[in-house]
Amino acid sequence: MRTFDVDILIVPGWTNSGPNHWQTRWQARLKTARRVEQDDWDKIDLDRWTNRLVEAVAASSKPVVLVAHSCGVPTVAHAAPRFPDGRVIGAFLVAPGGEAETRAIPGMDARFTPYPRDPLPFPSLLVASSNDPYCSMTEAGELALSWGSALIDAGDAGHINTASGHGPWPEGAMRFGWFLKQLGQMSPR
Repeated sequence: MRTFDVDILIVPGWTNSGPNHWQTRWQARLKTARRVEQDDWDKIDLDRWTNRLVEAVAASSKPVVLVAHSCGVPTVAHAAPRFPDGRVIGAFLVAPGGEAETRAIPGMDARFTPYPRDPLPFPSLLVASSNDPYCSMTEAGELALSWGSALIDAGDAGHINTASGHGPWPEGAMRFGWFLKQLGQMSPR
């Protein structure tokens, strides 16, 4: 499967992904990618954030692949049961925020945690870092297991964001390409 075969929805976390973040760079480079915009990036509101994601999925004209980072990852898990059947064909989940760390965000909607633990109804890949200050590898592994996600250990990569040196993140782009190829092999011909 190639990028132009799908709608790629970029799902940033708290405070959005800045101009040098790999999500923003991918959005600019991939013609079928668009960001799921939130009214307030500084306040995570469960209903507003999930509604906006569900609306973006429903408005897509092609099969959807989600690319989520940080608090965008549990936003996907919360919204997944509400997606139109079969519309989302995969999710590339990167550096989820841990539940305790997410609860500590100022103004956080208390209903955002605990995260759903039901299996996601589509293939997913969770990329986590062994030294992420916001989510331990143990917690990332537990989330991956409960969601049915394949887990990729990115090594000592911090929160896999601009602050940890992941602006372009070429390794992530290669892993995303591999993930799309796997999705293509799963799709009915």
